[in-house]
Amino acid sequence: MNLKEQITEDMKNAMRAKDAERLGTIRLLLSALKQKEVDERIELDDVAVVAIVDKLIKQRKDSIAAFEQAARQDLADKEKAEMAVLVGYLPARMSAEEVTAAVQSIVADLGAKGPGDMGKVMGAVKAQLAGKADMGQVSAAVKAALAG
Repeated sequence: MNLKEQITEDMKNAMRAKDAERLGTIRLLLSALKQKEVDERIELDDVAVVAIVDKLIKQRKDSIAAFEQAARQDLADKEKAEMAVLVGYLPARMSAEEVTAAVQSIVADLGAKGPGDMGKVMGAVKAQLAGKADMGQVSAAVKAALAG
C-alpha cells in the first residue's frame, strides 16, 4: 500500500470514528495531493506525497508562529493539532549527526569549497535527502561544511 492509499484509508477510519479534527486535516492533505495531480497531470509517488506533506507542515509552523505572536493561542493550538496529524505521514527523520555526516560526504564527493558552491551542494543534497531530513537543518549543515 503506497502512502496516498494509506492516507485515503485513514480518512475512511476517521469518518467511522467521527474524529472531525483528524478528518478535516486528512481531507485538506488529500485536496492538496489531488490539486498537484490535476495541475501537473501526473500520478503522485510516495516521494512527491512526502514533499507535499513537508510543505503543509512548513505552512503550519509559519502559522503557529504568527498566531502566537498575535496572542491567538486558540488558533495556534488548532494548527499544532493539524501538524501532529501531518507529521504521522512523514518517514523517520535523520538525526543531526546523520545529516552532518551525509552533507560532509557529499561536499567531499563534489570537491566543493567555500560559500560559492552552496547551490551545487544543495542540489545534490536535496536529491539524496529529500523527505528524510528537515531541509532547514540540512541547509545549516551545508553552510557549516562549506565555511569550515
